[in-house]
Amino acid sequence: MSFVVPAEWAPHRAMWLGFPSHAALWADDLPAAQAEVAALARALAGPGGERVRLMTGHPDGEAAAHALLGDVAGIEIVPGRFGDIWLRDTGPIFRGDAAAGFRFNGWGGKYELEHDDTVAAQIAQAAGVALTENDFILEGGAVDHDGIGTVLTTGQCVLNPNRNPGWTQAVAEAALAASLGARKVLWLGEGLRGDHTDGHVDNLARFVAPATVAIPVAWGRGDPNAEAFDDAARRLAGMTDTQGTRLKVVRIPSPGWIDGDDGPKPASHMNFLIANRAVIVPIYEPRPGEFAVEVLKALFPDRAVIGLPSSAILTGGGSFHCITQQEPAR
Repeated sequence: MSFVVPAEWAPHRAMWLGFPSHAALWADDLPAAQAEVAALARALAGPGGERVRLMTGHPDGEAAAHALLGDVAGIEIVPGRFGDIWLRDTGPIFRGDAAAGFRFNGWGGKYELEHDDTVAAQIAQAAGVALTENDFILEGGAVDHDGIGTVLTTGQCVLNPNRNPGWTQAVAEAALAASLGARKVLWLGEGLRGDHTDGHVDNLARFVAPATVAIPVAWGRGDPNAEAFDDAARRLAGMTDTQGTRLKVVRIPSPGWIDGDDGPKPASHMNFLIANRAVIVPIYEPRPGEFAVEVLKALFPDRAVIGLPSSAILTGGGSFHCITQQEPAR
């Protein structure tokens, strides 16, 4: 295989970012969500060292984006069409000077919105790269990459019959090898409770350096995901990357229990975003957030580590990593 997906810490040509644009979806949370995304865009364009391509999905969103960010250097507002802002899942996965697109079915049929199945083509065209369409369902948040062909994922999501019925590990691994250059797939089990994505790995475990994976550790009494965190850590402690190097596992404090309408929200510090010169961490509660930032500072000594509020974005089901997609340098 002659290509792999670059690690997120590799240099970027641009960072794509979705801007909340639909009042019918976000309701009373729309202004706060727009403000949080605007703060993320400023951090990316400033200390993050990124060319930000802020994609709007509706004329109302475009107008709001111009009002908040139209005069900020390094931010380009790109009018587009999407159902919602989750570009990590609806957009393409870049492989250097090309991109891979996949079928999208609203996370197993839960939220099928107009235009979401066209986002990958829109972004690839705007980026000026060829798009290879793959005839199976995959979301970008379901896979994490180390840049040498090792891929992290969860069986709960990728083998879920609501995506590709009948898939086995072997079938999935062949598909990921052909589409993304995966040379070795590391399988984890369950993701976060209450996560409508059915266990996306970017809320659970992330590569932070070669042969190094960060996983949460439970915070506070009654952390709803303590068992999933510990199970993932145990599995990874016995694994190696595609070069045979045993993985190092680093534990980062979880936000703990964050109340939702029907139980805990899928809040995770693992949904951080690695920019060219910064790592930007979603914060939900001050104290565990401060500890998470400190651990990540030790892991990324060459980047600023910035914590920003993400509680309003979380009302939509995700956070910073979910609403972005990096375009690698060519």
